[in-house]
Amino acid sequence: MNTYVYTLYGNIYINLTNYCSNACEFCVRNHGSTMDGREFGSHKGEGDCDLWLDREPSYKDVTDILDKMDFSRYKEMVFCGYGEPSARFDLVEMLCAYAHDRGIKTRINTNGQGSAILGVDIAPRMSRCMDTINVSLNATDADSYDKLCHSVFGKKAFDIMLDFAKECLRCGGNVVLSIVDCVPPEQLQKAAEIAREIGAKLRVRKMI
Repeated sequence: MNTYVYTLYGNIYINLTNYCSNACEFCVRNHGSTMDGREFGSHKGEGDCDLWLDREPSYKDVTDILDKMDFSRYKEMVFCGYGEPSARFDLVEMLCAYAHDRGIKTRINTNGQGSAILGVDIAPRMSRCMDTINVSLNATDADSYDKLCHSVFGKKAFDIMLDFAKECLRCGGNVVLSIVDCVPPEQLQKAAEIAREIGAKLRVRKMI
């Protein structure tokens, strides 16, 4: 059964696509492991949800599920599934409006390559509809990013990601750069410097 909506950490998570322009070394898509009894195999995400989709959802597919939920129980609607949510940004934007109409904040966890994927600048629209834009920095230079993330955009991907974060900030977006704690300490320090230079926050994520 396709899992379009799941809940975790007091948030509602939205899973819209399998597609991702990256193939990150640390991604749960590429590893089978366990944590606290939860499976993170080839088709499993946190909370033991099977996130692999055999059909991408429509707006109605998602809202039919959301309509049955008590939004007062949740803090945020988070666009973070098995693939890159910004690849379906038109749907993301509509669901943000749905969430805000019901008084719940929105966040996207993105690789920052949505504009390149879609061939159109989505930073202004994302900055308007999203309460928090979490951009996965993952590395601190183009070579390291390429080795870690294996983007379809090659070594250009790092600049694409960082330019997107800067454009969201320019448009008034609340941008958080994130990096996984599996990188060397000097990269964590450099990540903090990058975030400070562009005016974004930094979040260090634990590798799962």
